[in-house]
Amino acid sequence: MNRFIAVAVAATTLSSPLYAQDAQGFGPLVSAEELAGLIETTDPLVLDIRGEAYGEGHVEGAVSAPYGLFRGPADNPGQLPSEEELTELLRDLGVSADRPVVITHQGRDETDFGAAARVYWTLKSSGVSDLAILNGGVGAWQAAGNALSTEAVEPEESAITVSFSDEWLATEADVLQVVEGEAQATLVDARPESFWAGEEAHPAAARPGTLPQSEYFTHSSWFSDDPTLIDAEAALALAEEGGFTGDETLISFCNTGHWAATNWFALSELAGLDDVKLYPESMVGWSAAGLPMQNTPGVFQNLLNQITGAL
Repeated sequence: MNRFIAVAVAATTLSSPLYAQDAQGFGPLVSAEELAGLIETTDPLVLDIRGEAYGEGHVEGAVSAPYGLFRGPADNPGQLPSEEELTELLRDLGVSADRPVVITHQGRDETDFGAAARVYWTLKSSGVSDLAILNGGVGAWQAAGNALSTEAVEPEESAITVSFSDEWLATEADVLQVVEGEAQATLVDARPESFWAGEEAHPAAARPGTLPQSEYFTHSSWFSDDPTLIDAEAALALAEEGGFTGDETLISFCNTGHWAATNWFALSELAGLDDVKLYPESMVGWSAAGLPMQNTPGVFQNLLNQITGAL
């Protein structure tokens, strides 16, 4: 049965005691007010993943770390960089396993958050333990009355060596085992319903459709109107409403592991469910490999979708 939840959940304050943060107020989400305090007391490494917008103004002291550096090539954007590539990248950015990291994105909309969540997932899997995302991004930072800096920061190179953990990773082989009935997991499609139904496809996908036996749970469900993410209590309630209780392996996917990173973050880091994994290549990688799919329209319907602008 499909689990599409389009629920408007009232935003609750991030200072709630139910919010999953340690004694120093760190992670997985921090408010603008909390980040300002952390900068004074904890000296986190702030990574700004916005690319060119960094030069127009950023959180003071932030290092530019464009999202594209964490992604794959144009024909498979969700592809993971190799451990060697990640080691070089994180060293150049000054990332170390023992220094807290805060990720800042623009905060325009729900899709924008996916970039921050994907970088968070990559860093966590690379061995960085103290991580947070600025809830609402740079937009929320400005809205709280904080100034932006235009002074570029040159990071001090770190000595990190990445050994990428598979604890939160689902590979193509893992997903294929589930599809073929050789392993048990729930495949969760983070895309809007039109993608799940095969009415729309990513430009790099070989064909529209979804993974066999998958259920859709749109990534936008986790946000208030700002858009900021809902807090841990609300995330857990929403997960339970969607039928996700932590008693099963969940594999989050989308087109390129972007929207899916939001679902992974909300289910794993906010709701606190165990055994939530991300399939980074998602439907672009899966469709290119010619593997079984569901809800793939026939030739005539696919052509009609293109003519009518659905694709």
